[in-house]
Amino acid sequence: MKPDLSVEIAGLKLRNPVMTASGTFGYGEEFSQYVNLETIGAFVTKGLSLRPRAGNPTPRIVETPGGMLNAIGLQNVGIEAFIQKKVPFLRTVNTPAIANFFGSTPEEYAELATRLEAIPEVAALEVNISCPNVKQGGIVFGTDPACAASVVTACRAVTTKPLIVKLSPNVTDIVEMAQACEEAGADALSVINTLTGMAIDLERRRPVLANITGGLSGPAIKPVALRMVWQVARAVKVPVIGIGGIMSATDALEFMLAGATAVQVGTASFVNPAAAQEIAQGMEQWLTSHGVADVKSLIGALER
Repeated sequence: MKPDLSVEIAGLKLRNPVMTASGTFGYGEEFSQYVNLETIGAFVTKGLSLRPRAGNPTPRIVETPGGMLNAIGLQNVGIEAFIQKKVPFLRTVNTPAIANFFGSTPEEYAELATRLEAIPEVAALEVNISCPNVKQGGIVFGTDPACAASVVTACRAVTTKPLIVKLSPNVTDIVEMAQACEEAGADALSVINTLTGMAIDLERRRPVLANITGGLSGPAIKPVALRMVWQVARAVKVPVIGIGGIMSATDALEFMLAGATAVQVGTASFVNPAAAQEIAQGMEQWLTSHGVADVKSLIGALER
């Protein structure tokens, strides 16, 4: 008898806990020739803004020991082109599509949430709060509990879809941020976004990235991500989605033991486009070989 891999996030039923991370999987269609999208739990779109964005100048990706730095700059097609050109594909796949989005004011976030609420093919919303608030002198929403709460409150008022908030690790106390978002109406929390880092070219004596700094992802951040998932999952009642350096089924299951209900696969998809599918298959094999009937029994089951 096959083990039960299904999980639920705020009423959203997933066939298994494996999702793809925003910014690493396009809008789904780009990876559809490499991955059977109906073998994973859900996929998350590239972050969407009200207007198209060209992103940062190049170079904007560099490999680092155990990971990569990216300074893409949230390049995306914008909400209008998403609706016209990307949504039709979503209708062809029997897997939940989650729209990641961002703005520079709470009002922009709310406008995007309103637009996404009206799209039946979008199963849930993921709010990227790792963006500067132009009204507050550039303070990053994701580093200030009050700012983060203002975004969540604005979005919660205009959508009935599951509202997931993606937390930044670049904070003093991620638990404080998580609790502020939960109290403001978040249905789930994605933990974590990338860690700020940089790379230097010694011979040129210059930063490798044109933007100087970028977001560090990949196996190098897994221990930090595991710790933050464990901390957050113990402090909130809403589901936690674990992200950070998940390259294998073992990694994914470790995040679930730490308290994650589901996981997102990001950098691994650059190494192997079919990574998410293979991780889901590997989780099923592990459960079978260890006589675990239901993956949900592992959530937060870390022994001390």
